[in-house]
Amino acid sequence: MVKPGGSCPAEGPCSADCCIIDICRMPYFMRLVLFSFCLMALVESRKSRRKRWTGQLEMPKQSHLYKKNLDVTKIRPGKPRPLLRVDDHDFTMRPAFGGPAIPVGVDVQVESLDSISEVDMDFTMTLYLRHYWRDERLAFPSTSNKSMTFDGRLVKKIWVPDVFFVHSKRSFTHDTTTDNIMLRVFPDGHVLYSMRITVTAMCNMDFSHFPLDSQTCSLELESYAYTDEDLMLYWKNGDESLKTDDKISLSQFLIQKFHTTSRLAFYSSTGWYNRLYINFTLHRHIFFFLLQTYFPATLMVMLSWVSFWIDHRAVPARVSLGIMTVLTMSTIITGVNASMPRVSYIRAVDIYLWVSFVFVFLSVLEYAAVNYLTTLQEQKERKFREKVRSLHSFSPFPCMCGMLHSRTMMLDGSYSESEANSLAGYPRSHILPEEERQDKIVVHLALNSELTSSRKRGLLKGQMGLYIFQNTHAIDKYSRLIFPAFYIFFNLIYWSVFS
Repeated sequence: MVKPGGSCPAEGPCSADCCIIDICRMPYFMRLVLFSFCLMALVESRKSRRKRWTGQLEMPKQSHLYKKNLDVTKIRPGKPRPLLRVDDHDFTMRPAFGGPAIPVGVDVQVESLDSISEVDMDFTMTLYLRHYWRDERLAFPSTSNKSMTFDGRLVKKIWVPDVFFVHSKRSFTHDTTTDNIMLRVFPDGHVLYSMRITVTAMCNMDFSHFPLDSQTCSLELESYAYTDEDLMLYWKNGDESLKTDDKISLSQFLIQKFHTTSRLAFYSSTGWYNRLYINFTLHRHIFFFLLQTYFPATLMVMLSWVSFWIDHRAVPARVSLGIMTVLTMSTIITGVNASMPRVSYIRAVDIYLWVSFVFVFLSVLEYAAVNYLTTLQEQKERKFREKVRSLHSFSPFPCMCGMLHSRTMMLDGSYSESEANSLAGYPRSHILPEEERQDKIVVHLALNSELTSSRKRGLLKGQMGLYIFQNTHAIDKYSRLIFPAFYIFFNLIYWSVFS
């Protein structure tokens, strides 16, 4: 460079007053390099000045080994065009409004059958409910033909079918950890709408064969607002539209069959609606009721028969046994009725329990009859005893009733040999006085003689019945056979009819 106002000397070194940089004497190549360096410095200074004014920072260039996926949800400057044009349409109207009914397919996957309540006559079920339909307003362009999946927030912005459960008492959509709702939209406008629901619905049960019964319950689905002219509800794949988990089980019921049906339901004020049915049949397990109801009732009836082998003179034993069995049967009947609805018809278990109760009660009445007849017989013997004593007081001859062998009691033929042999039941006891013992023997012979004479005359009808009523031991003897025979016959008829 040349100092202003001066010139470079032709020869000699440049002085401070003359030149700052001696360019004139530099080679051509060096001057070209110096010029290029100054040009690059000028360009870099302009770039740094532009970055400082715009506020942009230079990011380090990524390596070719790492390739970041393109984020299509990133908000760019300006108003982006949404992929689903939700705001461009009125979704308060159904698809193809004014045209034919929109078909909506339904399929269900039953997750669990939680409980069956006989008292409330309802059941609780958890299921996945899925709807399928096509809405052209939700179609979007796609090169890969892939669907888009959304959660429950989009459901509030678009049209969805208004399906509800007919005869439901309680129902809710699960919301842990978020609402269990899924919406999947395909490029051609087809929509899959799925939700997880627990519903408690009514089930009309018939307990006439309880506990040997089978119940059929139904879960019914229907559109609330749209008739069959606006919405056609159908099972998407027929019977294959209903799927169940193989692990579904109940403690008291055996699930026999799940199947689907559909029909039209008519309401006089609104019209016809498509209704879908989920039907399932439940068969009750009998083993629990055998252990808790039938076996105890049978044992109480058999226990009441023990009194037939107890001596009729043991009044406390037979009375306490009869009362205990009657009260136990009443407790069993009360316990069964407490866990069942109050129906106005007779159930199978009622027939069995009340017949068993009647058998127990008859065993108590049997002892009452035995005790009453024993009292009558004792009164009759007392009268004969008094009559014999009165005869002894006027007789001048001593009584021969105390002989050692019963054959000597035949006297002059007034008593037969069989009547004399009946005295074998009267032991020669030293406890009773001789006079009282003789009176009892005479009374016994007199009573047997009266029965024999009546039988010979043929004046009585039903001679065996008269014998039984006059012999209290015979009543117990025949009861030991009649009561078990009739109860076994009743059980054969009962189990053949209701099983």
